[in-house]
Amino acid sequence: MARGLNKTASTTAATHISNTSRCSNPAAAPAKPEVFGGAVLADIDWSQPWFAPWRDLGEPTARQALQLQNVAEALNANANANTYAAKRDANEVTFVPQSALTEGQAYEDFIFKTAQVPTRDGLHDFFNGLCWHRFPLAKRRLNQLQAAEIDTQGIRHTRGPVRDALTLFDENVVLMHAPDAVWAALQARDWLKLFVDLRAQWQHVHLVLFGHALLEKLVTPYKSITAHVYRVANDVNPHDEAALDAWLVRDLQPAKLATKPYEPLPVLGVPSWWPDNAERVYYEDVNVFRPKREVVSKSSQTLAT
Repeated sequence: MARGLNKTASTTAATHISNTSRCSNPAAAPAKPEVFGGAVLADIDWSQPWFAPWRDLGEPTARQALQLQNVAEALNANANANTYAAKRDANEVTFVPQSALTEGQAYEDFIFKTAQVPTRDGLHDFFNGLCWHRFPLAKRRLNQLQAAEIDTQGIRHTRGPVRDALTLFDENVVLMHAPDAVWAALQARDWLKLFVDLRAQWQHVHLVLFGHALLEKLVTPYKSITAHVYRVANDVNPHDEAALDAWLVRDLQPAKLATKPYEPLPVLGVPSWWPDNAERVYYEDVNVFRPKREVVSKSSQTLAT
C-alpha cells in the first residue's frame, strides 16, 4: 500500500505507483518502541473544517487509542460504539497489529483473505481505520478490486493502471458533489474562476475527504497539499452517507478506474478552509495552482516538424 505523498507533488495525477507491498518480516522487526507511536494522535485539531465530519467518530477513538496505547484495539472497541452500530454488520473487518501480516503476503490480499486489517500505531493507519468504520462498503469494494487484480496480474514492480488508481483513491481521494460549473472550472484548472468568480457556488459543494494519507497530511497543513477529486453523481445525496457508500460500490468499476477519473485540488484553496485564501492573490501562486498542461499528440508534433 502506498504511503504518504511528497509535499512538492504535482497537481497532476500520479502514474505507475511502485508496487512496494506492506509485508511483515518478523526477523527484521525492531523491538517494541518505548514510546507509543500513536502519541501523534494528540496533535489532531478536530476543530479544523476538513476534520469536522470525522470528529464524532475520530475524537473519541483517538482518545481511547491514547489511553490504551494501541490504535488497533481502539478501532476494534469503536466498532461496538452506539453511534456506528448500524454500520457494524457491513464492516466485517477487525484491526490487528502489523506483525500479524504474513511475511511476503501483499497487504491487500491479507485483508481480503482474513478480514483483518494490519494496523500500526500512528496517524496513517488510524485514519485508514476510521474510513473502514465510516465507509465500510466502499472500503470493502476497494479491497475486493485490489485482491482481484493481484489474483489475475500477480505482484509486479508496478501496480498497473487499475491497482494504481485504486491506491490513489484509497490514499488521496476527496469525493466532490458539485454544480456543473464548478466541476467544469476544476477540470479546466481555471483556478481563479473556480475559487474567485464561482466562490458563491461553493455553498452548494459538498466534499468528503476519503483518502487516509490526505487526512494524515492535513494534521500539519501546508499550502501545496493536493487531493485527487472523484466526482459524485448529481443524483446522489452526499449528506446521506449510507447512500453515498452504496453508490461508491456500484460506481467503482475497473474500466472507469483505469482511466484515472480524478482531478487535482489543492485542498487549502477550498473557500473558508484557510484564512489566506480570502484574497485573490492566494490563487495566483502558480507553484501550487498550476495551469492545465496542453497535450500535444504525436501526429501534431510530426506535422510541426
